[in-house]
Amino acid sequence: MEKKLIYLFCSAGMSTSLLVSKMRQQAEKYDVPVIIEAFSETLVTEKGIDADLVLLGPQIAWKCSEIQKLLPTKPVEVIDSVLYGKVDGLGVLKSAVAVIKNKSSQ
Repeated sequence: MEKKLIYLFCSAGMSTSLLVSKMRQQAEKYDVPVIIEAFSETLVTEKGIDADLVLLGPQIAWKCSEIQKLLPTKPVEVIDSVLYGKVDGLGVLKSAVAVIKNKSSQ
């Protein structure tokens, strides 16, 4: 698998930064070829266009359908609130990779 871009968006880009750090650690540990970044949701149209997967923090889940319309060719998912709350980098990474694999097999 070539390197995939996973971009996380939240209200300010701050609350996802710890999760991004944990996801990067797990990606490195298991040699998963991804680049993971966090941004404020105000940058979703600017940055999301380059992503292979757009993940939204649970606090902006209500914007999911709006963001899907802005990025019609990109998979847009809301991060599971339990995984998000536990800052479960491995859990979020696993679900992100599953979405990317599913999308590429279509």
